[in-house]
Amino acid sequence: MECPVCKHVMVVLELDQVEIDYCTNCSGIWLDSGELELLFENEIEWDALFKTFVEDKSNPEKKYRCPICGKKMLKVFAGENKEVLIDKCSNNDGLWFDKGELKSVMELGIKGGHSKIVDLLKEMFEHKLSTNKNGEN
Repeated sequence: MECPVCKHVMVVLELDQVEIDYCTNCSGIWLDSGELELLFENEIEWDALFKTFVEDKSNPEKKYRCPICGKKMLKVFAGENKEVLIDKCSNNDGLWFDKGELKSVMELGIKGGHSKIVDLLKEMFEHKLSTNKNGEN
C-alpha cells in the first residue's frame, strides 16, 4: 500500500494481533475500517471516543486521498475538546494517523491514558515521536 502523504510504500506491522500499515518515511499509520476499535480493550471506551469524532469541514489542511478507494478523506476531530485532527475515508475504508496521532487518540479514549497498546506504541515509535525532521530532540 502507498502512503497517502509521502507516497512511499508502507510496511505491514502487527499491533496486538491487528495489522497496521506503517510508513517508515513519514511515520504515518493507516488502519482499515474496524481496526481502531479492535485496539481498544474496552468497548465502552471505544464507543465514547467514537462519539466525539466530528468532521471539520472548514479545515484548510491538504486533504489526502484514501489509499484504498482513492477519494479525498475527511478531516475529523477526535476528543471532546477536539484534541486530535485525523483523516477519515469518506467511504469508511479506514483512518489515517499522522506521526504520533494514533498514540494521542488511544490516550484520549482510554481512561487514565494507559493501556498495553499505548505502551506498545510508545515502545515501537518513541524515538520517532521525540525527534523532529532533522533528527534532533
